[in-house]
Amino acid sequence: MAEPSFDIRPSVLVGDTADISLHRSLTVLRNEGINPVVSVEFSATKSGVFCGIREVKTLLAKILPQGNREVWALDEGALVSPEEVALRVIAPYGSFGLYETAISGTLSQCSGWASASKECVAASDGIPVISVGARHIHPNIAGIMDYSAIIGGCVSCSTSLGAKLAGSTANGTLSPNVSLIMEETLRAMQAFDKHVPQEVPRVAPVSIIKDEMEESLGLAKGLRQRLRGILLDSASIHGGITSTMTKEIRARLDLAGYTHIEIFLTGGLNPQTISTFLEQKAPVNGFEVGSYISGATPQPFTAAIHEVDGKAVAKRGRIPGNSQNPRLIQII
Repeated sequence: MAEPSFDIRPSVLVGDTADISLHRSLTVLRNEGINPVVSVEFSATKSGVFCGIREVKTLLAKILPQGNREVWALDEGALVSPEEVALRVIAPYGSFGLYETAISGTLSQCSGWASASKECVAASDGIPVISVGARHIHPNIAGIMDYSAIIGGCVSCSTSLGAKLAGSTANGTLSPNVSLIMEETLRAMQAFDKHVPQEVPRVAPVSIIKDEMEESLGLAKGLRQRLRGILLDSASIHGGITSTMTKEIRARLDLAGYTHIEIFLTGGLNPQTISTFLEQKAPVNGFEVGSYISGATPQPFTAAIHEVDGKAVAKRGRIPGNSQNPRLIQII
């Protein structure tokens, strides 16, 4: 995977997103003329998927002084254990002390999204999972969330930015709104087939105007081999799709000669519901997961100084000196 190009916002670089205590601490040190080389270690507080280090590396490359810096970290996407050191920064404190908030926040949030993604992927047992949670979060972080989901194991995502960062291709079908505006799902999908590049899979949302069975068979008959799949909503307001319904739709499509058409599920999915569909042998070819990933609890990281000008130090309750972790690799 090529190195992603992350955009570090000016508000981060000038410290507007930093805890005010860090601003005041640096004011004290600067006015006292104190700026030692310190070793700060960022450690996980729980197990999960380590994510966000590529974005953090982009930030550190901008702020750390040339020739007086070392950055060691786990690989993006590595599994991290509780209390394991995942990142070590060695540089003059004044160059990066202000960014402790941003570094911890990036690692915490991204690792939370990636870990939630991994849970869904593990539950899907090899069936592709796609991240579609962008509509549940602020647009400023939607691309980072999708990127993190792909690091966690999703095959794709719904936003172009997330896909670009992850070196993937955005995945998505036609909005149900078009079916309502054009008053017919088949007509909407025929227009989709006419105007959207052929490399984009023709996957149609169903149960928009008619029921799932009628709309699925109608789309299959109208588009035939051009229809790649149908998207069923497991959280529909009229009860949602069940495993039994997917089996019936699969059987009727097969009987009509449309064995090539795949079945995808969306709507309120999580590891438990995915596992239930698989346990009941539902014929599903892919899952779209939204709020379970986008709303994942962050995986907190803590930062602590372990050396000052080469001298081993630590807060009470911590062991002085750099921690031993042979899995760390130097990234800067």
